[in-house]
Amino acid sequence: MALSKSLNIKGSIFSTVNKLVTETGAIDLSLGKTDFPCPEKLADMAAMYIRSGYNNFAPHEGISELREVISERVQGMYNHFYNPETEITITAGPIQAIMTAISTSVKDEDEVILFEPAYESYAPAISLNGGRPVYVALKQPNFHIDWEEVRKMITSKTRMIILNSPHNPTGAVLTESDLIQLQHLTNGTNITILSDEVFESIVFDNNTHQSVSKFEKLANRSFVVSSFGPVFNINGWGLAYILAPEKLMNEFRRIQQFQIYNVNTPLQYALSEYLRTEDSKKDISELYQGKRNYFNRLMGDSLFKIIPSQGSYFEVLDYSAISDESDVDFTFRLASEYGVGVIPVSAFLHEKNKLKLVRICFAKNNETLEKAAERLRMVPSLK
Repeated sequence: MALSKSLNIKGSIFSTVNKLVTETGAIDLSLGKTDFPCPEKLADMAAMYIRSGYNNFAPHEGISELREVISERVQGMYNHFYNPETEITITAGPIQAIMTAISTSVKDEDEVILFEPAYESYAPAISLNGGRPVYVALKQPNFHIDWEEVRKMITSKTRMIILNSPHNPTGAVLTESDLIQLQHLTNGTNITILSDEVFESIVFDNNTHQSVSKFEKLANRSFVVSSFGPVFNINGWGLAYILAPEKLMNEFRRIQQFQIYNVNTPLQYALSEYLRTEDSKKDISELYQGKRNYFNRLMGDSLFKIIPSQGSYFEVLDYSAISDESDVDFTFRLASEYGVGVIPVSAFLHEKNKLKLVRICFAKNNETLEKAAERLRMVPSLK
């Protein structure tokens, strides 16, 4: 009897925690669900396009109007031109874009370097395509990359390096120096870069997002994935996009056309018109920096150690002063006894560890943050 290709892929802790939060009625700081609505004008445009009959299949690469506005936006932000006809594709969310990009490049016995903690979909996609994940740990306390270690991990089998900045789950942000070092490491190789930049618009403390698109030699070998989901609170729309040079994009589209074929047509038209009529560069970093700062102040006299987020709407709490429990056991106890749902950071690691870290999402209204912080301040030390 044939064995499932996913036999060795562990189940998602996210589904387990979601069920736990539902059963316990805990305040949900676990999943990346924001408390904020999408812009009213954008919602009205979506309804208008649905009523107007824009409900047939879109081109499998996405409607030209949306690809054109993305091209203009990216060029304005990063001074790199992507041809909307051949180098930009609309996808059914970021995870699909990432899975397809990995399928495009990774074959049997290829090695893919990824940095842990790493989003849970990366390694399964590598394994399902016959590749081998090569793990490099991000270094504490600020979860930075040791590029000398990366250099030692590169072999003749290295086919891809996966980046994620701003980083989920830690909120760490890559610097210009990081990208320059990556450029030096990959010069003269056939290594492809997959850069997950979904939270590119949410960067704090007057820092600037460093996209691989800004670096010509990196852009020429890279897939770049992003989305307007976090910007406009439309993650549930299932719309994202991927950028790549034409040679890579040709292969990407060849695979995508047999995976999904069509991405939600009326929502593509709504988003393309909204981006034309509104300031598409509107910075939401101030909103989420305020949420981060407010929550962290509320947690000031708790026993948790906060590792401040540099970007995204996630950050990590260290509970090592509270308990020696595994992060999974601590997560279950936190929901059951104190009514707060979090994600154990081990969900982003490929093997058991002794880290005492959990991830929280602070994209919540102030009342929710206040209630959650009040409960978290009550958690005593078991030591």
